[in-house]
Amino acid sequence: MRYHARMKNKQNSLDGRLALLGGLSAAQFLAEYWQKKPLLIRQAIPGFNGLLSPDELAGLACEEDVQSRLVSLKRGRWHVENGPFDEKRFAKLPERDWTLLVQGVNHHLPEAAELLQQFAFIPYARLDDLMVSFAPDQGGVGPHFDSYDVFLLQGEGQRLWRISEQDDLALVEGAPLRILQNFNTEQEWVLEPGDMLYLPPHVAHWGIAVGNAMTYSIGFRAPSVQELVSEFLNDLQDRLQIPGMYADPDLQLQRHPAEIGTQMLNKVGAMLDQIRWQSEDVSSFLGRYLSEPKPHIIFDENTPLDLPRFVQQLPRCGIALAAKSLMLFHGNRFFMNGEQFTATEKQQHLLTALADDRRLEGACFDSAILQETVLMQQLHDWYLAGYLHFME
Repeated sequence: MRYHARMKNKQNSLDGRLALLGGLSAAQFLAEYWQKKPLLIRQAIPGFNGLLSPDELAGLACEEDVQSRLVSLKRGRWHVENGPFDEKRFAKLPERDWTLLVQGVNHHLPEAAELLQQFAFIPYARLDDLMVSFAPDQGGVGPHFDSYDVFLLQGEGQRLWRISEQDDLALVEGAPLRILQNFNTEQEWVLEPGDMLYLPPHVAHWGIAVGNAMTYSIGFRAPSVQELVSEFLNDLQDRLQIPGMYADPDLQLQRHPAEIGTQMLNKVGAMLDQIRWQSEDVSSFLGRYLSEPKPHIIFDENTPLDLPRFVQQLPRCGIALAAKSLMLFHGNRFFMNGEQFTATEKQQHLLTALADDRRLEGACFDSAILQETVLMQQLHDWYLAGYLHFME
């Protein structure tokens, strides 16, 4: 696996100018570009030529727990195959007009997880994953748009990007992808290794490989309002406790027995008006919901250790979150892969550092922290679940 050392130089200040953003500060980028307009950044990561080879990407696409797709254009029609693939499938591919896409590469490649850390000026709650694509000459997935923000970082080779901020987003009927019926190029660039293009949601774009090319797509999740409301109400129903039963001692005679009367509608409406929630309900829901792993994710098991031996190892080895883990927090409530833990004031600083930095050095575990039995039990539970591991 290839990895350029410069990627490890994490920016210490979000207020300073970032080469990753073409000399803009994170605050400038958020104010002027985020969800507003595209930004082309030449040499966002100087010397970057990718994290893995095309063969290694194809190997990932053969794994059972990896989401992958093969997109091809045959006789003017788009086709999509879903992985996992047999390695023999790749030997049968033509010389052009296809693309291999692999999702969640950051879950399987430590260097990919480190790459995502460079985008920590965007909250982890908004981050989706790192998708890597490979295409031979002229390969691509056609003109399309995404409903989320994305940074398109060029790895190996070159890719021609055409973009359009057009209002016409009508799609080709019957296509397995969201291919635009009409695409009017407004700007275009050829990206070299280390170049990066940021695109806000709904900006139409079309990437075409110039020779063999690999692109690293840092995508951000954007749930629909319908999805958030539905999931919140599902979450809320488990904790609702509204007393009473429907009663109508004032029932009036109705002309039509099959009619749902206005009197009943008003009574039920008054019952529903009793549904209330607090900001704590919203934050707890968001923490659990946003940190919940996708259904296909399976955590790797650690070597079993009992609690005393686990605690003994902490100052020696430190801990790091598993690549598949997501840890978020709000105030003193911490969320690990859909689970919630409420911390004391003494525990909060340590867990905040773990959530932000995704690791804790052994020196963080002094004798006072090791006496926090509830915290030690929680860390041990997360260790046994594969959510975190000792650093090597």
